[in-house]
Amino acid sequence: GWTLSVALFSLVLALGIGVRVLTENVPVWTRGTPFGPLAATIEFPIYAILLGLVGNVVVSASGLRDRLASGFRTEFFIKTGLVLLGASINVAVIVRAAGPAVAQAVLLISAVFLFTWWVAGKLGVEERLRALLSTAVSICGVSAAIAAAGAVKAKKEDLAYTASLVIIFALPSIFLLPWLAGVLGLSPAVTGAWIGGNIDTTAAVTAAGTLAGEQPLQIASIVKVTQNALLGVAAIALTLYFTYKVDRTEGAARPSAGVLWQRFPKFVLGFLAASIVATIFSSVVPAASAKPAIGVANDLRTWFLILAFVSIGLEFKASSLKRFGWRPIATFGAATVANLVFGLILALLLFSSFTF
Repeated sequence: GWTLSVALFSLVLALGIGVRVLTENVPVWTRGTPFGPLAATIEFPIYAILLGLVGNVVVSASGLRDRLASGFRTEFFIKTGLVLLGASINVAVIVRAAGPAVAQAVLLISAVFLFTWWVAGKLGVEERLRALLSTAVSICGVSAAIAAAGAVKAKKEDLAYTASLVIIFALPSIFLLPWLAGVLGLSPAVTGAWIGGNIDTTAAVTAAGTLAGEQPLQIASIVKVTQNALLGVAAIALTLYFTYKVDRTEGAARPSAGVLWQRFPKFVLGFLAASIVATIFSSVVPAASAKPAIGVANDLRTWFLILAFVSIGLEFKASSLKRFGWRPIATFGAATVANLVFGLILALLLFSSFTF
């Protein structure tokens, strides 16, 4: 009944508040310690899943887990958070960065997605997890995995697993890429393009760009935002592929437009609408008023995604991990290396002559 729903939401919200406290304060508490640099790079999905798992243990031990299971609203939290993500992606930024940033985003995403898809296929990774891994490593990490999960109707365990891989691989990249850029003598623009095109989460891109310098940070941010904006395109493509090929039984008639519309993740339209509205809003309202408003949308997005990942942790079943094995990790590792190589080549080709 509603009493159980209220109790469940209260639990999720309490854990979400705990996630926010840890995300904001652990870097402060550990500053000046050996753990400090690492703590500064840990993002909220890690804390959210961990606290969700702690809550999972508690409700399982109390015997309430099965009764609560029907009340989880993970999908609602995820989709709302993704719609709000659109508000932070100003279409005008892509227009201003045009040329090299758009070219790099399209070429790099296409190359890395297809490479990851091929490797995952060769290793026999299950189709839906294959889609999540390919989208996450080629576009923008956790957010891309969420969009792909909606498009291909993936299991929540697949999403939690992919999100964990994204963060595990992103953390070393924060320190590795700025260092490699210095060793290779890359220009600030090429350094920024390489960082923005390769590191999978926006926060980690910001951290690496900050280490590299102000100019690399500017280019890294533009390249990452351009990649993020292609999220909707990827979701549409995956919906088409899974509707017409993967989930279509042999000998069955081609799915109608109605079936395609039914399967299409509608939140992608909200994501695109939010981006367009935010772009128009930012162009007609003074920056002093527009920035706080967009900031509120971004903060709401973070809250919804925190609640989503807490819910994933609460719903998680350890037995579901057994089916993953080593193949997805090998796929993600190979894709990360390919992303580094492709990204460096494109950054050199497209940004070598860029001047600030």
